Amino acid sequence: MMNVVTAKAQNYSFDFYDGTFNFSIDSSIVFQTSQKATASETAKFYSYVSAGHYAPLIAALKKYQEKYSLNDWIYYQLIRRTAEEISPKANNYFLYTLYKWFLLSKCGYDARLAVGNDQVIFYVRNDEDISDIPFFMIEDKKFVCLNYHDYGKLFKQANTYKPVKILIPEAKNSFSYKVTRMPDFKPENYQEKDIQFSYHQKVHHFKLKVNEDVQTIFKNYPIVDFESYFNIPLSRETYSSLIPTLKENLKHMDQKKGVDYLMRFTRYGFLYEDDSENFGKEKRFSPEQTLLSTYSDCDDRAALFFYLVKEIYNLPMVALLYPKHLTIAVQFDKPIGEAVTYKGKKYSYCEPTPQAQNLKIGQIATNLKHLKYEVVYAYEPIKR
Repeated sequence: MMNVVTAKAQNYSFDFYDGTFNFSIDSSIVFQTSQKATASETAKFYSYVSAGHYAPLIAALKKYQEKYSLNDWIYYQLIRRTAEEISPKANNYFLYTLYKWFLLSKCGYDARLAVGNDQVIFYVRNDEDISDIPFFMIEDKKFVCLNYHDYGKLFKQANTYKPVKILIPEAKNSFSYKVTRMPDFKPENYQEKDIQFSYHQKVHHFKLKVNEDVQTIFKNYPIVDFESYFNIPLSRETYSSLIPTLKENLKHMDQKKGVDYLMRFTRYGFLYEDDSENFGKEKRFSPEQTLLSTYSDCDDRAALFFYLVKEIYNLPMVALLYPKHLTIAVQFDKPIGEAVTYKGKKYSYCEPTPQAQNLKIGQIATNLKHLKYEVVYAYEPIKR
């Protein structure tokens, strides 16, 4: 990071994945406040900073978002980093949060603050099905909490916090947690990871390129709806290190054998551990996190297997949620083994997680046979 002082502005620069974000902070938007979060200090902050010369900073953020096609969640990481440069989180958490709220709002998102219990709660309008973070309803609109993880067990019930009523005209848009494009990372930030699994008595080796920055991106990512979850892609370098190799290995196999290969790669290429043992709570990995991590569970395998089948064969699939298990069924030209019928079409079970039995395509684990399941996501390829 570089700081260059001019008469009225301070210039900043930091690396953000594969790019560099350059911006300047005019002295008219530098505000000092106490650590204690109150509605009156929030109002003072807003009236001071909104009267200042903030437009170039907002323009720089928007230009960067557009240049790199950043999804909202990735863009929010850029805003967080920018707020951290203006007012470091460790120095004054209240002021850091005020800047995050100001920047997100002036970039057009409907973000709100609430204060109470000497805490500042930061939330944003979201129309998606997010299940593991607190939310507030204001005039029939749902606002999810963006800084819940900073408080954890110190977070109080909703009636503790009183919304701060400040109207920001440009703050109109809802925020989306969908990640449909991973940022490009610097190639030198990748490490090589060896993965191997045995298929028909032959050991297959993969030299994967993985990047720890992916864990950072999803560190505080909530549990999103299954459609959003199943459509998180791989980053460019990881994709290039895996998909061409898989395609090469599959080129002499028919479709059924190829899907069987992908099912067994996902099942046996990684060590299994339940989230409650690994993290003490439910946590869903994106496909790239599963490739990166030592351990993963059934949700993670289902998402990775879905991604690989979609990328290589682009077949219709359904995700089946049992009381304590998630699995995938794939639609072939003709169903194989036991089939699941959904909306008049038949799908064959493809179990991507290790089970007591060595399950083939079209077989379901004995302990799941008589349990009810719900189809939580159905994928239908777009006809070209």
